[in-house]
Amino acid sequence: MAGTGWPRSSPTTTPSVVRQSSVSYPKNPSLTISRTINLYPLSNYTFGTKDPLFEKDPSVPARFQRMRDEYDKVGMRRSVDGVLIVHEHGLPHVLLLQLGSTFFKLPGGELSPGEDEVEGLKRLMSETLGRTDGSAATDWTIEDTIGNWWRPNFEPAQYPYIPPHITKPKEHRKLFLVQLQEKAYFAVPRNYKLVAAPLFELYDNAQGYGPIISSLPQSLARFNFIYM
Repeated sequence: MAGTGWPRSSPTTTPSVVRQSSVSYPKNPSLTISRTINLYPLSNYTFGTKDPLFEKDPSVPARFQRMRDEYDKVGMRRSVDGVLIVHEHGLPHVLLLQLGSTFFKLPGGELSPGEDEVEGLKRLMSETLGRTDGSAATDWTIEDTIGNWWRPNFEPAQYPYIPPHITKPKEHRKLFLVQLQEKAYFAVPRNYKLVAAPLFELYDNAQGYGPIISSLPQSLARFNFIYM
């Protein structure tokens, strides 16, 4: 019987031509297919010292007590950290502040209530690593956001997401990539060391560097590094 089976024959029907739409849709302005970052050698940078920079709290319990007191007054704490990258022997290294023999942190800190994130990070970077000899202030170039971490309770644990049962996190910490200039001078507080840690040492090493710093290799994997 004519017209049965597969494919069915339809000799009298001319197949229609499907044309692609000529409508052009606007591109997402925030979409970045290939993001490059210039890395300069560690030897390009000069390091000096300045007066010690002490923590606001003498102990961990005191830090969380202050966080409780401030939470009651102004709400969730907002913190920002800067990720500074250099290269040595062709390998990317992150600059970390080291206190004692086992504590590492990124330069940054707490924002004041209502303070802009980028301007606040520039202030904190200058307070931590900026010159104090009256020379021109360092021009910090703040680039992409590379991480968001939340502290659900008044406890050390922080997560790169808000747990589903938490409606009022106690702290939001945001990490920004800082594009370093070709040359710069860093004034390091005397009670700290500024160390360059290779990404391969940070990877999966929460025991040595904590969960935030040890996650940086994954967070930075989307960038193409240009070794200058």
